[in-house]
Amino acid sequence: MPRRHVAIVMPAYNESDGLEGFLTEIVTHVSPVVEKLSIVVVNDRSTDETADLLARLGETMPELIGITSLRNRGHGPTALAAYRAGLELDPDVILHVDGDGQFLPADFPRLLAAHEQRGIDVLHGVRRGRTDPWYRKAITFVVGSVVALVAGSRVPDVNTPLRIYRPEALRFLLELVPSTASVPHVHFSLAEKRSGMKIAYARVTSIPRRGDSAHGTMWGAQRTTPLLPPKRLRSFIAGAAREVWAVSLRPGAPARRGGAFSS
Repeated sequence: MPRRHVAIVMPAYNESDGLEGFLTEIVTHVSPVVEKLSIVVVNDRSTDETADLLARLGETMPELIGITSLRNRGHGPTALAAYRAGLELDPDVILHVDGDGQFLPADFPRLLAAHEQRGIDVLHGVRRGRTDPWYRKAITFVVGSVVALVAGSRVPDVNTPLRIYRPEALRFLLELVPSTASVPHVHFSLAEKRSGMKIAYARVTSIPRRGDSAHGTMWGAQRTTPLLPPKRLRSFIAGAAREVWAVSLRPGAPARRGGAFSS
């Protein structure tokens, strides 16, 4: 039976070579199981043809709302902007996924059904069969261990970009995280645990990034897997660690003061 209004939100940066197929699959698999589907793509001032692609697709894909940022801000702030743009549509459910298409839209109806049936605040898609370089998996493991130590229990995939939220829960989380946050999902995972939200986890298949470069664009095109994290990624990790301490881990930080979540 068709469900309510579902808004799918995603950040995108230089994804023109894989984005059209990903969006088409989303419409194919999700439209039949919802009463209304909205897809919000926030283009982080891409240097490829992403903006032109969104404009072209918008003419034939009524579900699509393409937004191009005034300047390049990075993945975290763009994801947060996508969340906020999705909330403005007053949906019943918000599903976040990255524009690199590392998930199968065929899984989305199952995840939406699980979120609705369990009456939960947030559902995390736990990646199975990740093809990311070893150091990205290692970073996820280390961050997950820190979150487990602080929150008292482990989050299976602490920084997964595939998440489904009730709008009330998402609004609560957005109030705790600055709009400039580089790793908002790490902050969200901590705040969800601390505030007593009802959280569920579901296994999902993770596939290589769609498009020309299987290793993504944020750290520069990589034709082969480097032995060590790229320099830009090492710099990002250092900055993200300082941010997580200041926003979510430091005693008295906003996410700690948030108190119990109430719908």
